[in-house]
Amino acid sequence: MAALRDETELTEDSNQREQTAARRQFAVTLLCDVVLPVGLYYVLRSAGFSELVALLISAAAPALSTGYSIVKQRRVDSVGLFVIAILVLAGLGSLISGSPRLALARGGWFTGLIALWILGSLFTSRPFTYRALKTLLPGKSDILEGLWHTDPQFRRIWRGLTVLWGGGLLVDAALRVIMAYTLSVDTVPALDGALYFVTYIVLQVITHVILHKTGVFQLLFPGRGRRPARSRASAGTKDDGTA
Repeated sequence: MAALRDETELTEDSNQREQTAARRQFAVTLLCDVVLPVGLYYVLRSAGFSELVALLISAAAPALSTGYSIVKQRRVDSVGLFVIAILVLAGLGSLISGSPRLALARGGWFTGLIALWILGSLFTSRPFTYRALKTLLPGKSDILEGLWHTDPQFRRIWRGLTVLWGGGLLVDAALRVIMAYTLSVDTVPALDGALYFVTYIVLQVITHVILHKTGVFQLLFPGRGRRPARSRASAGTKDDGTA
């Protein structure tokens, strides 16, 4: 009994560390990609910088954050390079055209491309949301792969969540582009930041409700959530995971 209790405590500690690391990573991303750019824009505007210059300089925060991650990890991250490429191209386009609205719209176009990339992952062996989960919970990789190979419902859940996030981000992207070309320039950065929070919270709430109702939380974190109504007997059914 003591050995079982110790093993349970170790598992709970590992789960807690993984969740803490995920929250820390999200906080850093939030700071560099949302809070700093928006705050820097309004600081520069109050200092007398033009709309276009303030927008271009404030866009440096996400680029620097991505570059730092690449240097720290000592490997080329395709997503990171994609982020930097979009920021550079949007900046060059804004300089050539002299339009601050093009610089404002970059967030919408970038989000739209990310949404299409997420939806495109449905045609790969593992959809985006499932791969994101494995990144957040590296200690549960074997459990996740076991469920992926043996449980058809588990695979349907993560493909459905990928559709949810891809579709939600497409709506978010459309709203950002509309705001960029219809509202006053100085209003958009703050609304862009607010929209980030709204989109993220809505998608996260829906995701958590789905994971609770389907019992995925209970499978990954025993003692939390509830098991799905159906039998998990199908988990023993062999499947190659490509369905």
